Amino acid sequence: MTLLRLQQVVCRFHTRGGVLTAVDDVSLDIAKGETFALVGESGCGKSTLATLILKLNPLASGRIVFDGEDIGRLKRQAAKRYRARVQAVFQDPYSSLNPRLKVKTILAEPLLAHGELRRDIAARVERALALVSLPAGAASLYPHEFSGGQRQRIAIARALILEPELIVLDEPISALDVSIRAQILNLLQDLQAELGLTYLLIAHDLALVEHAADRVAVMYLGRIVETAASVELFDNPRHPYTQALLAAVPRPDPQAPRVHGQAQGEVANALAAPPGCRFHPRCPSCMAVCERQAPMLVAVGAGHHSACHLHEGQPAAPAAKSSAGRPE
Repeated sequence: MTLLRLQQVVCRFHTRGGVLTAVDDVSLDIAKGETFALVGESGCGKSTLATLILKLNPLASGRIVFDGEDIGRLKRQAAKRYRARVQAVFQDPYSSLNPRLKVKTILAEPLLAHGELRRDIAARVERALALVSLPAGAASLYPHEFSGGQRQRIAIARALILEPELIVLDEPISALDVSIRAQILNLLQDLQAELGLTYLLIAHDLALVEHAADRVAVMYLGRIVETAASVELFDNPRHPYTQALLAAVPRPDPQAPRVHGQAQGEVANALAAPPGCRFHPRCPSCMAVCERQAPMLVAVGAGHHSACHLHEGQPAAPAAKSSAGRPE
């Protein structure tokens, strides 16, 4: 069942330098109960897309449909209910928590905003803390009295307290020490299994995505260039940009040959995005058509799509076999 559907979504910002198209004609489906990852380099539009889903920025065009309802057409009360059903966990747990408030007040704020009875709030706060493995006594402390991992647990508890269906995870472990990243990731996976949550995971850490995501979309300068099941994408990347991202991942053996090619140069200025395929100035496989015509997403395997002129007119390749021990 599709929980969230994006249809030809466009977001533009008017700046002194001109009009910046941060999200350009993005269409995605996210199924209920899955972890859908959105990956790409910094500045590619991932977080902007998240703000559109959270109704923090307006659409220039397109539709976002949640559980069958176009969120752009929601009236005031329906929009308020939508915001309760869709929550977010951000990258930096310290800056996302008000340092002047105790944890019990931080967790109570969403409940009060959505009309929860005051007599029920203490029990809801205690339950939310228990879900993230924090003691009830944590409610009386301030954010600075916790470690980074504990603060992120508080941020997760705040996202959970309204009992949402979809949580946007915007780089949820990248600001944490390596030693506790696995703990937070395992917590998120346990919560998903227990509560039936759907995750939109925004990340640039491909190791995290490979481990946690069911499906992946790769974004470059506002456009989706490849989508596939996680196992298929990592075993059989088809777009040159995806191949370049995987080639840049550190390997245990630096002497081993790289399976995929590397991108040339740097990401282009989004205010002056290249014509045609936006990746063509960096692409080792660039052809003349790439410089003048934007490619469409076409099927290159079962549930696998790539926006590259190399694949146009070719029969879809069969999906790669799953590696042993990896989840389907």
